[in-house]
Amino acid sequence: MSYTWLLFDADDTLFDFPRAEANALQWTLEQLGLPNTPAYFEIYSRCNKQVWGEFERGEVTSLELRTKRFRLFFDEIGQNADPAAVSPLYLQNLARGADLLEDAESVVRSLKSRHHLALSTNGLADVQRPRLGRSAINDCFEHIFISEEMGTAKPSREYFEIIFTAIGQPPRDQVLIIGDSLTSDMRGGIDYGIHTCWYNPRAKTTDLPVTYQIHALKELLQILK
Repeated sequence: MSYTWLLFDADDTLFDFPRAEANALQWTLEQLGLPNTPAYFEIYSRCNKQVWGEFERGEVTSLELRTKRFRLFFDEIGQNADPAAVSPLYLQNLARGADLLEDAESVVRSLKSRHHLALSTNGLADVQRPRLGRSAINDCFEHIFISEEMGTAKPSREYFEIIFTAIGQPPRDQVLIIGDSLTSDMRGGIDYGIHTCWYNPRAKTTDLPVTYQIHALKELLQILK
């Protein structure tokens, strides 16, 4: 299949988000003079995933997301910190995390010579834009689609309609979305009628009718050769 446009998810597809998240939490707690233990990252990560799931379902706004995850986290670890004060510091630290996953740069640069590339993320603009700007693939994308700036998020139809308007309404069978999330990337792509590539490094299973499944990013080069 020949694709004109490739829509890449950002976190856990191209960017090493767990590393960025762990570092940001550690730096933030240190700057606040709060204790930190390995268990705290697991707790925060769970709270964060819960609230991002609520965001994808339209149950919270991006503004509410910023503080709710910390309110849940501090409640669970028994700290009386102000989420509204902590969140901006954490986001500044998170924006420093521009490390890429293995083969991400080489794969993206190789595909850039043959396809139009766009970044498609359910992220916060003040995190995603600085991270991309610091990364080795900053020059590779013709469009950056960030849910917070768009006012809608994957997997909603509105999110993909905004993308297709921006990229000139190509035939849907000429667009491929690549991402790790079944609930946002794969579900959104399937519902909108475009082809999907599930980046699945941990060999999970799904009943969703994804078009392709890869366990390493370099496998994309074989699919798209």
